[in-house]
Amino acid sequence: MNLSKMPDPAVQGRDLRLDFVRGLANWFMLLDHIPHNAVNLLTLRNFGFSGATDLFVFTAGYAAAMIYGRLMWERGFVVAATRIFRQAWRLYAAYIVLFVLYVNAIGFVATQSAADALIGEYNVIGMIDHPVRMLAHGLSLQTRVLNLDALQLFIALLAGFPLVLACMIRWPNLTMFASIALYAAARQFDWSLSAFPDGTWYFNPFCWQLLFVFGAWFSLAGKQVGGLYRLPALRIAALLYLVFGLAVTIATHSPRLGALVPPFMLDAFAPDNRENLAPHRVLHFLALAFMFTWLVPRDWPGFQSKMLRPIIICGEEWLAAFCAGVLLSFAGHFVLITGPDSLAMQVLVSVAALMLMTGVAYYIAWSRRQDRISAVGAKA
Repeated sequence: MNLSKMPDPAVQGRDLRLDFVRGLANWFMLLDHIPHNAVNLLTLRNFGFSGATDLFVFTAGYAAAMIYGRLMWERGFVVAATRIFRQAWRLYAAYIVLFVLYVNAIGFVATQSAADALIGEYNVIGMIDHPVRMLAHGLSLQTRVLNLDALQLFIALLAGFPLVLACMIRWPNLTMFASIALYAAARQFDWSLSAFPDGTWYFNPFCWQLLFVFGAWFSLAGKQVGGLYRLPALRIAALLYLVFGLAVTIATHSPRLGALVPPFMLDAFAPDNRENLAPHRVLHFLALAFMFTWLVPRDWPGFQSKMLRPIIICGEEWLAAFCAGVLLSFAGHFVLITGPDSLAMQVLVSVAALMLMTGVAYYIAWSRRQDRISAVGAKA
């Protein structure tokens, strides 16, 4: 292979847009995971068909292709595959630790505070009826414990990524077409993975792989679509669809506005359909990504702003921020259902949770720097 043919995104430096978007996704997921909270009205899911999980999955695919694509190009499939599996194992280990802490925290709080409804709300009732079976299914990523599904999905997608990446490097467009075909077949024939104690995965990996592969495709073959940004008609179409998504989403939340929208339109576009990733949701996200990348270049000076630094840090240390966010969202929900039900309390809980999650990300980033300094000192 000729390295000079490697697409530009794979050979350029760190793209702060990825860290910014992943940080936003972590912030939005934390707020979305605290129910009965007015602050989560500000998150992405309330302004269109797509949400924080879409950001998370797409940027994960983009970053994975950018990191491991060059490695596979230079050193071959085996080396890159082992690095990808090592990362998948790291995520799996983090998931297991989080799963055990999270489930035990929910069970302990529910029993100590007589809030038994939490056990059913967070889908951990199996821990009481079948604790060994639930633990075994948890180890195999088959449980539907609330708010852990995004990490489960990412682990599954990353585990199958070596083959996808190898095909993407050689036949990017054909691989993208195969991903679309799998998405369509999974929706048509209802393919999914089973979950414990019943049902299927909350995010169907056979459908959600489409956004992951789209991210990888844009990372490695993005230069092929670079000319599309210069087409005013396409930008106008993307903007109009985003406005349409905003109007329909607002109409679903407001009965008065909903009466102004034709019923057939609400029936067709209002259903969230997160499990199987509805086509209008995919199109909305692609329009959003198209407009964002057109408006925000890689070298945008705003990324150097101190105001955006907390979000970028949560994107750089996305795994630590995600794990902290899952635990903090449960703590925030418990505080809101046991404390005074007021807007001020909801704002206070949300801000405190965001600050704590960001603090964890800052600590992990600081700890990494100390490790690098120690390693350099030891070599010297």
